[in-house]
Amino acid sequence: MTAPTEPERAAKAEADVEVKTEARVKRNDPLPGPRSGPRPGPRPRSGPLARVTREARPFLRARTGTVLRLAGWSLLEFVQTFLGGYGVARALDHGFLAGRPLTGLLWLAVAAVAVLPAQLATRGVFGRLADLVEPLRDGLVRRAVSRALSGALAHPADTSVRSLSQVTHQSEIARDGWAGLVLTLRSFVFTVAGAVAGLLALEPRLLLIVAPPLVLGTGLFLATLPPMAARQRDYLTADETYAAHAGRTAADLRDLAAAGAADRTVAESRALADDQVRAARSLARWSGVRVVALAVCGRFPPLLLLLCAPWLLRDGLTPGALVGALTYLTQALAPAVQALMTMLSTVGGRLLVVLDRFTDAPPPPAEDGPEPQAADEPPPARHTTPGATTPEAAVPVAELDAVTFAYGPAALPVLDRLSLSIAPGEHLAVVGPSGSGKSTLAAVLAGVEQPTGGAVRWHGRPVRAADATSVRVLLPQHAYVFTGSLRENLCYLRPDADDRSLAATIEALGLDPLLTRLGSLDALLEPDRLSQGEHQLIALGRAHLAAPPLIVLDEATSRLDPAAEARAERAFAALPGALVVVAHRLGSARRADRILVMDGPRTRCGTSAELLRSSALYRDLAGLWEPDDVSP
Repeated sequence: MTAPTEPERAAKAEADVEVKTEARVKRNDPLPGPRSGPRPGPRPRSGPLARVTREARPFLRARTGTVLRLAGWSLLEFVQTFLGGYGVARALDHGFLAGRPLTGLLWLAVAAVAVLPAQLATRGVFGRLADLVEPLRDGLVRRAVSRALSGALAHPADTSVRSLSQVTHQSEIARDGWAGLVLTLRSFVFTVAGAVAGLLALEPRLLLIVAPPLVLGTGLFLATLPPMAARQRDYLTADETYAAHAGRTAADLRDLAAAGAADRTVAESRALADDQVRAARSLARWSGVRVVALAVCGRFPPLLLLLCAPWLLRDGLTPGALVGALTYLTQALAPAVQALMTMLSTVGGRLLVVLDRFTDAPPPPAEDGPEPQAADEPPPARHTTPGATTPEAAVPVAELDAVTFAYGPAALPVLDRLSLSIAPGEHLAVVGPSGSGKSTLAAVLAGVEQPTGGAVRWHGRPVRAADATSVRVLLPQHAYVFTGSLRENLCYLRPDADDRSLAATIEALGLDPLLTRLGSLDALLEPDRLSQGEHQLIALGRAHLAAPPLIVLDEATSRLDPAAEARAERAFAALPGALVVVAHRLGSARRADRILVMDGPRTRCGTSAELLRSSALYRDLAGLWEPDDVSP
């Protein structure tokens, strides 16, 4: 292994800042920036609103001046709101109803002119808004990049699209949502302040009538924020989980069929779909509560004021004050409340969920795979000698009789009248360039793909789907591992396996480091925390424990080092069944009894020594393989 270069060391040091820090200590760091300071220990369990609020406070404190300047420009909106209702009231009481139309027109002109400064303030508001919004997006991008670098440097093979989504899509959602929330909240605060000041100036008793429904509706709405955010997060999580499961299932259909995992996959899909439906229904119920809160805030105050109007007028309230109060309610308070609630219920929920994903601690890195095993052991003794005349060897485990396979009626055949017989205990390696049909041969031999011509037989009988799990196991390159215990994964094809058989499989394949890290066979195993090599070792262990008559490894050891691959193949070769390996290393081919060289429809079969003399393609492949991959 080469030593890291100076740029790599610098990049790793910068990325480690994000991984090793969970809190800001004695600093007013903004919400999105890379964290610094000592790590205080495990993060306390709290809701998304509490987590985002905790990190938003230092971000806003660092920009107190910007907030104050934004408030200064917003004072013009306060004046506009105040003069809007007050001017209408005075125009009626001191103007039109008093017989002075000119005075009434002047008050209406004052209310109208107050709109102009508020419109001119728009430029100043948006200028200050940029000072709040752009640092948020830039900091979130820095945080996502820092996490991505940390994960990539620690585990280059375990890549994820989460950071790409955060840098592009999620950071833009946060930017736009934060901008909309600031504008709406600013407008709400100063509009409500102007309306309240106007009501107090007209008649303080008006607040006793309109304030209770406003406070009740606002309180009801605010009470829905934490559960609504949690339900929205649950729904997004359920949706992402189902989408990821569907994507994996669509990509691994052949692998699932080969592993006999169709029933489990259907059950998992149904459970994930039910989770998504429950989350959507819960989200809809809380949305209904928000509709009620909006009605209480926006519809009840004007209605209540009209119901109380006769009593108020008899008690000395002027008609102008009543109309001015209605103006405040319908033209200022109701639109401001509706805009705020709409913003919080839509954009605000998404903003909270997105920011919570940025403030969450990065997932812990997966542990390294098992240590390389020694590869200098001699091959184990075979249980059955190829070509022996025992009754078991008289009938091939698998047989291809003039098999032809093509991907479509007009396509050239990948397999062309191929005949092949595999005896019990035989070890066959399949080699060839990429695209030569090795995986197709493995699928046809395992009964996953049906040939377009010829016949495939197991134990002398035509292939039947009902015999698949009892006759063969096909392990593809992408191993199927599910969330559960290590015991459940290993015993999936042999549920009645005892601890002695499990111990023998673990020892044969070198699964001891993984077992030691998990703690026991019954400890929870999470696939996302395993390396690709560990995925393949678990799938190999499952096949080894089942020990069917035919085992087909379609580059199922590609993520293992040469020593671990040699150990696994020797373990399978020691079983009484036949072993077919799609090889990608010369050592894997040399360990086989026979080697099948594929070059599209042209094939040649023999031992390694025979093929080195007779096959130019095999000589070329042997020359391309790395010398370090050769094992005795």
